Amino acid sequence: MMDKTLAVQLLKQMMEIRQFEDKIMELLAKNVAEGGSHLYAGMEAVAVGAISALRTDDYITSTHRGHGHAIAKDGDLKALMAEILGRKTGVCKGKGGSLHLADVSKGNLGANGVVGGSIGLATGAGLSIKMKKTDQVVLCFFGDGATNQGIFYESLNIASLWQLPVIYICENNFYGMSVSVKRASAVQDLSKKALAFDMPAETVDGMDVLAVRESVSRRVNQARSGQGPSFIVANTYRYYGHSRSDPRVYRTREEEKFWRERDPIPNFSRKMIEQGILSQEEVTQLEEQVKQAIEEATEYAIDSPWPEPEELYTDLYA
Repeated sequence: MMDKTLAVQLLKQMMEIRQFEDKIMELLAKNVAEGGSHLYAGMEAVAVGAISALRTDDYITSTHRGHGHAIAKDGDLKALMAEILGRKTGVCKGKGGSLHLADVSKGNLGANGVVGGSIGLATGAGLSIKMKKTDQVVLCFFGDGATNQGIFYESLNIASLWQLPVIYICENNFYGMSVSVKRASAVQDLSKKALAFDMPAETVDGMDVLAVRESVSRRVNQARSGQGPSFIVANTYRYYGHSRSDPRVYRTREEEKFWRERDPIPNFSRKMIEQGILSQEEVTQLEEQVKQAIEEATEYAIDSPWPEPEELYTDLYA
């Protein structure tokens, strides 16, 4: 039977991501949050399941849709919310915003707005681990569209050649912005793209947090023991549009209904209740605790000061 402490951790983090993202959408609608923000709601099982397989000293690299990864890598809700609202108390002092969340102290090497940008960063981090001769690993998150970028092939090739401890995780939500993966990739089974590098690969149900955790745990153990990189395709679905300006007209109601029925949070809750690991009352209490934490984080962020103008040129590196 599953450990109750782990069950609570997985469920709580998925709830935090969902409610955090719902709150961001609310703040965007009120123009309290400004600029671009790409929400992770619906994809929680990938970040939570994958990162739960790591040690605290392991690394991740993220994407433009990076709030979920940051929360799952032990991110502070208040500091993350403050960063997205551009406040001084943010995890990057209000200078990174939604697209550049990073917290090196937690092993989160950061999000970025470049499609496939995380892949080169993760490969470099993997090389640094190999050179330092530690047994850390790197999880590299990217979307289906990134598998069509040149950096994907260059990085996976060198990682396989040098046997770097990187687990490449493609969060396949089936759309690159508004373009279906069926129209963008000649290969529909994205895991086959690893064949070019003689790299172990598999596809996993990205709506099942335990399936993701099991798959990533195996690959992490292999990488940690010196067996090199691997490639995991997690099939998942984003509930919101690509960004707040996206009305999702390219998706059908039937398609969205299909994926809503596979929602990782209520399905995992139901499974834990059926197995007697958690009670309905405990699930409800946990949801209320998370709701309170999100409200406190929002209030903290809104009440926090803006960065001073003289801070504009600090923290720059060349």
